[in-house]
Amino acid sequence: MKYYNLKDNQETVDFKTATIKSQGSQKGLFFPETIPQFDEEFISNLHLYSDEEIAFRCMKDLIGDEIPVEELKKIAAETVSFDIPLKKINEQISVLELFHGPTLAFKDVGARFMSRCLSYFLKDQDKKVTVLVATSGDTGGAVAHGFYNVPGINVVILYPKNRVSPVQEKQLTALGGNISALEVDGNFDDCQHLVKQAFSDESINSELFLTSANSINIARWLPQQIYYVLALKQWQQRENTDPVICVPSGNFGNICAGLLAYFRGLPAEHFIAACNENDVVPDYLKSNEYHPKKAVATLSNAMDVGDPSNFTRILELFGHQFEDLKNMISGYSVDDESTLKTIAEVYEKYGYILDPHGAVAFTSLEQYLNEHPGKKGFILGTAHPVKFPEAVEKATSIKIEIPEALNDLMKKEKKTVEIHADFEELKRFLLNKNHEQ
Repeated sequence: MKYYNLKDNQETVDFKTATIKSQGSQKGLFFPETIPQFDEEFISNLHLYSDEEIAFRCMKDLIGDEIPVEELKKIAAETVSFDIPLKKINEQISVLELFHGPTLAFKDVGARFMSRCLSYFLKDQDKKVTVLVATSGDTGGAVAHGFYNVPGINVVILYPKNRVSPVQEKQLTALGGNISALEVDGNFDDCQHLVKQAFSDESINSELFLTSANSINIARWLPQQIYYVLALKQWQQRENTDPVICVPSGNFGNICAGLLAYFRGLPAEHFIAACNENDVVPDYLKSNEYHPKKAVATLSNAMDVGDPSNFTRILELFGHQFEDLKNMISGYSVDDESTLKTIAEVYEKYGYILDPHGAVAFTSLEQYLNEHPGKKGFILGTAHPVKFPEAVEKATSIKIEIPEALNDLMKKEKKTVEIHADFEELKRFLLNKNHEQ
């Protein structure tokens, strides 16, 4: 399988190179040259396959022979080595709970897959690799956990100061070791811009072996297809219609992975991009005009993105045909007031506790289903409610207990370096860090 640069179609690389380089020239994202189709028998009989086999089958055609079959099977099994249940909230709406992994967020799937692929590819390298990643909340924790103490790899995480929850911040900052956290005086878009600048800076790349673990990296983005297929496996056992799939959307890597699975043959009635007040894509779907905006801070902070990187991949999937895209994707924007109201109402009516991102998705899917009677769907539960205690407790008046697995982490000291949203400061840190090795 080859991957081409969306900004330079002449640049084509294999999976290994795309994983290590992360992005191509002109900061372009890599995209598969062909979209391999799922076998119809496989999709129709998912109940016959284990979750590990499903994960392997989702990934094998996208990787080819670059990772031996037995090694890839091992990586796939470790990627989905925790529960990913599809639970009913009410008769029309279910939730795919993606927060039972080690950092209680959906990004555990992609981060675990990528860390193991990168470790395999670099096992014979004598040069240390720096994984550079921007996070709006959950990516950093998943990446930190996935790469913690992996030999030959340093991780540098940029996150926006005062814009992540206490649990998220501890997951980013408390591990130490080969994990460094930079607290940026700015928003997520500033963090993401700094990371992209670093990848295109010749002086940094001449000294550092740099790669990214954001969803711009195909090894982080592609494995997110797996849980859409695992959801379908459970959906098929109780429903006889195709689902409407609603995805809390910030940088749009998650919904983009679901759409890729759809283009490969995953049955789906419709997709919904559920956004908070950062409504660039919902506005685009109304006007066919894409206008990036400065991100605003909300309760659903992992979606506080004003210029989502992965939307360019979605445009590519649809051949840049606006009408085709609009027919398959709806966009909704939900404000903080409605988010809190939904958390309260869902808890009161159904006894289910949503986190703010799940509440944005529930509100959006409920609105769509009201507009399209007779259909059913599921939302992606992307993070455990304990990560957002203030919002959940304000809405429900109940205290969310910290899971036992996080107790020790929450007692650890926060270790960060504060920087401004200034590339020269990031550059100095990276080069000094390298000289310390």
